[in-house]
Amino acid sequence: MCFSSPLKTMVISMPFKPGESGNPGGRPRNDNEVKRLARKHTKAAIERLGFWLNSDNAKASVSAAQALLDRGWGKPTQMIAGDPDGDAIKLMVTRVETVIVDAQT
Repeated sequence: MCFSSPLKTMVISMPFKPGESGNPGGRPRNDNEVKRLARKHTKAAIERLGFWLNSDNAKASVSAAQALLDRGWGKPTQMIAGDPDGDAIKLMVTRVETVIVDAQT
């Protein structure tokens, strides 16, 4: 069975030569400065979330609870939806491999 896929029309190219970086300067240094400044307010932010957690406003308290749990325990792992057999990723990898092979021939 033959079917047309939008992936087949995709051309894969590499604009950089092997060993050449697309970002030779790396990440800007000021990113760390922003993080450092934001982290100074961590205690106050957590205390404020605690205040809203105990609020009578249900919307605010649920949002605060979610934020506190996400920061304290990490966000829950998300399952990838697909075939009942769990072959969604395998199918996508097969399609990508097909595109790569087709582009090279």
